[in-house]
Amino acid sequence: MFIKLWGVRGSITAPLSNTEYRQKISRIIEHVLSSNHGKSASVDDIISSLPEKLRYVYGGNTTCATLTSDSGKTYILDCGSGLRAVGYDLMKGDCAKGKGEVNVFLTHNHWDHIQGLPFFTPLYIQGNKIHFYSPYPNQHELLRAQMSAPFFPAPFDGTASEKRFTTLEKGKNMPLKLEKDLEVDMHPLKHPNGCYAYRFRQKGKSFVFATDCEFTGESLELGGPEMDFFRDADLLVLDSQYTLDESFTKFDWGHTSFTMAVNCGVRWKVKNLVLTHHEPSYSDEKLNENYMEALEHSKYNDSDGMNIYMAREGMTFSL
Repeated sequence: MFIKLWGVRGSITAPLSNTEYRQKISRIIEHVLSSNHGKSASVDDIISSLPEKLRYVYGGNTTCATLTSDSGKTYILDCGSGLRAVGYDLMKGDCAKGKGEVNVFLTHNHWDHIQGLPFFTPLYIQGNKIHFYSPYPNQHELLRAQMSAPFFPAPFDGTASEKRFTTLEKGKNMPLKLEKDLEVDMHPLKHPNGCYAYRFRQKGKSFVFATDCEFTGESLELGGPEMDFFRDADLLVLDSQYTLDESFTKFDWGHTSFTMAVNCGVRWKVKNLVLTHHEPSYSDEKLNENYMEALEHSKYNDSDGMNIYMAREGMTFSL
C-alpha cells in the first residue's frame, strides 16, 4: 500500500499568510548566512541542507488522503479541499479520457471533509465512474445538498460522471473485500454527528485512518473495541488538533490533543503514528513546536520505537 496526504488541516482551510511566509523566508536566509555553503553550492544543495521545518510547509488544505493498493488501484479518503489536487493528478490518466474509475470513502459529512468535491475535475467528465462508500444511507442526498442552489452553481446530479453509492454496515458488508488481497473495515468514533475510522489491510499490513475523533485518558483506560481495531497498526493517521491545554477547554468538540494521540499510539502499539487535522489557527512554527513536544512526550511513555510524524501535504508512506 502507498499512502499520500493531500490535505491535513481541520475545520477550515488555512493558507499561509504573507506574515508567516515572510517569517519563514527570514529564517531560511538566516540559516543560509550562518552556514558554510560556499559560492559554488547549488540552489538545490542549499535547499536540501535546510532543516525540515524550513524545507516544507504543513499546508492549508482540509482533509484528504489517497491509498494506492499493490495492484495500482487508488482509493480516496475524504473530500476536503485537498481533493482538488487529487483530481488534477487523476486527470493525467484515464479520468481525462472519461475512462476513470474513482473510489471514495467518506468518514463523515462535516463541511471540511466534503468541500473539495465541487472542485474535483473528474466529477464533471462523462464516462468517469465514481463510487462513493459511506456509513450514511443518505449520502447521495447530503452531497446533492451541498451543491444545490444557492450554494453552488453546478448541481451534483447534473455533473456528467456516473455515480454509485454503497452504504457500509458493520456486521453486514464489513469487512469489505475491495480486491483479492485488500479489505477495509470501519469503527465508530466520538465526534459531533458521528464519524468513522477506516482500517485497510493488505498482505499482512494495516493502515488506519482516524480523523475527527476525541480520545481522552478516561476513554483509553476504559479500553474496549478500540484496542482491537487500532492495535498493531503499521500506520495510523490520527486526529491531534489541539494542545493538551486547549483540549481541556474543548471537551466534546470531537478532537484529540497531540499528547493524547501519542498516548493512544503507545497503548495500541502502533508502528507509525501520523498527527493530523491541524488546528487552522496554528502557524507552521506552532505546529513544529507541537511536533517537538510530541517527540519529547513519547520518550517518557515507553513508545517502543514508534515513529511519529507531523502530517504535511505531499507526505507519503509505503507499507
